[in-house]
Amino acid sequence: MAVGVFDLFSVGIGPSSSHTVGPMRAGAVFAGELKDAGVLGSVASLRVDLYGSLAATGRGHGTMTATLLGLEGFHPELILPDEVEERLATIAETGVLNLGGASGGGVELPYAVEDMVLHPLTVLPRHTNGMKFQVSDAQGNVLREATFFSVGGGFIVREGEEDAARAELEETKAELPLPFRTAAELMGRCSSKGLGISDIMFINERASRSEEEIREGLLHIWSVMEACVETSLKREGVLPGGLKVRRRSPDWLERLLKEDKDRNDPKYWQEWVNLIALAVNEENASGGRVVTAPTNGAAGIIPAVLYYALNYAPGMDKASQADKDDVVVKFLLAAGAVGVLYKEQASISGAEVGCQGEVGSASSMAAAGLAEVMGGSPGQVENAAEIAMEHNLGLTCDPIGGLVQIPCIERNAIAAAKAINAAKMALWGDGTHRVSLDEVIVTMRETGKDMSSKYKETAMGGLAVNVVEC
Repeated sequence: MAVGVFDLFSVGIGPSSSHTVGPMRAGAVFAGELKDAGVLGSVASLRVDLYGSLAATGRGHGTMTATLLGLEGFHPELILPDEVEERLATIAETGVLNLGGASGGGVELPYAVEDMVLHPLTVLPRHTNGMKFQVSDAQGNVLREATFFSVGGGFIVREGEEDAARAELEETKAELPLPFRTAAELMGRCSSKGLGISDIMFINERASRSEEEIREGLLHIWSVMEACVETSLKREGVLPGGLKVRRRSPDWLERLLKEDKDRNDPKYWQEWVNLIALAVNEENASGGRVVTAPTNGAAGIIPAVLYYALNYAPGMDKASQADKDDVVVKFLLAAGAVGVLYKEQASISGAEVGCQGEVGSASSMAAAGLAEVMGGSPGQVENAAEIAMEHNLGLTCDPIGGLVQIPCIERNAIAAAKAINAAKMALWGDGTHRVSLDEVIVTMRETGKDMSSKYKETAMGGLAVNVVEC
């Protein structure tokens, strides 16, 4: 299917879209196929192989446990944190996996995290995030096997179906009223129709959903983002994983409420933006419920910048709830349109192009969304997106201990501020600029190709090796 706003903004669990959401989704697909093919009842053994980045940083990213949940038939969009904790505790205690059993009719197998086969130094040809599933009967005969790649943002691709997936993508794109692959094409659509970027995205979304469904869906996405913040602000202590990273957002909230009692003093805007970004990513690091935006590792940027838009943009102090809902919808549509450009021309996978593909693309999307709702022309919105990515080029992904904590949590707050500044800079211009968004996206892709693999979500370089973990 053509990439849409609800592909880029989907509900899942932390800490990683490519290492947690994608593997869970792949496991659920495989388990579903076993049921559909009528072979589930004959399964006597299971083998799971993880390759490349999934194996190298899988423990810190929750890959193994997410895969088990997927194989039980749980989907990242639907499973709740309490269910995650309950099922993982049961598997750890009993050593038994209920293959395909989430909706009943599963097969119990002796299988746990320790049974997975890891190949951290082996990268399969298609993508560094590769995983293989194989099930056999009691006689050792292979009943079914499949290889999946988690390509970023929770998207998965099955080996051998890449060409078919690309063909389907092109076919569904052709069915869109106003398809675009590049920023130049998007700008052309805006110019010829006299519409804004969010308008173009909205028209394309209407090809598969009603106007009411689009609006309700985007407001639901925002409500999950808000709930994520609220949940995080009630947690205290340290984050899981062994790094002993202290949760800062509850203490920051307490201080902010003392200093900015009415929550409307403009001199504190950056502190509130920082708080929202930190809260989301602390919840993500805890394995909580978040929205991929467009990935989990960058999940705090867009909600932080959208919070800024709703609270500090001109006129928002007098806006009604309906007006604020309009801002949410417009912001996410414009951000989604820019996200499509990154997904189409480059990558949003840290394991493929480094953190520039995650935090960089999210910062760029957020800058576009903010410029759009602050009245920017299509040229100014494109300029905002370009500025934000231009100053995230070359950003490496080097998580300490393979955990989505350092430098990931603070990096979201920094990138949110970059997005706001990029939007403000673009709005002070007239929309004309020397470097195009397309040129920056291509540069990001090429930089990612040239980047050493040790800086692409393997925890084999950078801070991951220069900072003592304990």
